[in-house]
Formats: sequence, structure tokens, C-alpha cells
Amino acid sequence: MTSTTTRRALITGASSGIGEAFARELAAQGFALVLTARRADRLEALATELRSRHGVEAVVAPLDLARPEAVEALVGALNAQGLTIDVLINNAGYGVTNYLDDNPWKTHADFIQVMTTAPVELAYRLLPGMKQRGYGRIVNIASVAGLIPGSAGHTLYSASKSFLVHFSQSLALETDGTGINVTALCPGFTYSEFHDVNGSRELVSKMPKALWMDSRTVVRQGWQAVQAGKVVYVNGWPNKVVVALFKLLPAAVGLAMVRRESRKFRLSHAKG
Repeated sequence: MTSTTTRRALITGASSGIGEAFARELAAQGFALVLTARRADRLEALATELRSRHGVEAVVAPLDLARPEAVEALVGALNAQGLTIDVLINNAGYGVTNYLDDNPWKTHADFIQVMTTAPVELAYRLLPGMKQRGYGRIVNIASVAGLIPGSAGHTLYSASKSFLVHFSQSLALETDGTGINVTALCPGFTYSEFHDVNGSRELVSKMPKALWMDSRTVVRQGWQAVQAGKVVYVNGWPNKVVVALFKLLPAAVGLAMVRRESRKFRLSHAKG
């Protein structure tokens, strides 16, 4: 058990993928945990395992972040129980496929709530306590997609991830010198259920294996980055090359490249 035993981390989307990997990593370091996601059974199973393996406190708080009142209710419940949060991992997320007007507005409204509003509100409500204690870590799970031109067929995804990058940069400046580190973690293709949920598994499986990373590696790099005070961290050298390339290319050329790939995606879904 490490000296971080008294610190507690809140992880959203903790039932699988990067969120689950963060729970495992932080539990191994002795952090107490508050795990949130919609799937209560998975959270309970994970919490039970981590309590047994690492002897840490693990509280399960099932909730749907698409509900506008969810964050306020969660933080209120934590405060009522005297559970302070020192580490916030804003990981909950998913993708919505098809063009903007192919889906009902409720689909997009829920997406915006989960991907942008909830992370900001969680940071807003937890920041005062972090500042008071002089310690805090906030990791916003963004994406390489937030650092390159947006693509057709995923209208809001890149936009939401770009938002998290810029939000993290601003918040890092605002909390400079307070003991709070803020990092936008930008992985690329990561082995998880993400692509099964949004229906793009067959297409992304054709991507070169060199572009893929496992959740455990993404998390370890991300935790090292936030501890080191890095505000934006891109996982993996192939992703770093892609981001650097798009920065060097004229905007029109970069957009043309993304347009070509977007057409491939659209055709693939049309055939499906």
C-alpha cells in the first residue's frame, strides 16, 4: 500500500476499456475509488475484485451521464457521505455514426451531455475541494481525433474531443500553482468495446496493427503524463506522427485527406 491510500479517484465509464484500466492502475497504487457507469453489474464485479486484490475502498455509483441532473446528484451524494475526490478521470464516452440529420436530435443532445457538459460540470463541482486541499489530478480522455480535421459520419465526435483538449488547456492555466494538474489524454485506436458499440468494428479492424494500443498502456502513459504536468499527451509514436503531419499540412490538404477516408467509411456502412 502506498502513501496515496487516503486519496480517492472518481472514474466515469469505469465498466470497461480505458476507464476500467484506470481503475485497476489506481487501485494498484492504493487509491480509493468511486466507479461510475451505466452497467451496475460490471461495476460491482470490478469493485469486488479490486477490494479483494488491493485492499482499497471501492464505491459503486451507477448512473447515466446523459441525464442533466446526474452530476449534481452524484457529487451531492459523495459530499453527504464525506467522500472527497482528489483525482477525476473523465472517461465516459461513445460514438454516434451517420450524418448529423440522420439521427434524432435527442441522440445528439445526449451525446453532447455525456461528452462535453458532464466532464466540465464534474470538474467545476470538484475543483473547490481540490484547491482547498492543494492537490488534484484531472484527466480528460480526449483523442487524436480532436487534434486533426473532423470527419463525415462522426459529426460531433472530433468536435467533442477537440473541446476537451482546449478545455484542458484553459483549466491547466487557471489551476497553475494550485497543486492541480490537468491533462487531455489523446489516444488513437485502443482495444476496447468502443467500436463494437458504434458499429465500426469491421472497418477499424482493417487498420494496421501498429496503430493500435492496449488500454493498460494508454492508462500508464496517461497517468505518468498528468503526474508530470503535461497538459496534452498523445499516446504512441504513430499517433504523434499523424498529429504532427496534420499540423504541417495546409488546412485544405488535411481536410481533403480526411474527406477521402470519410467516404470509405460511408461506403462501408452503406454496404453493411
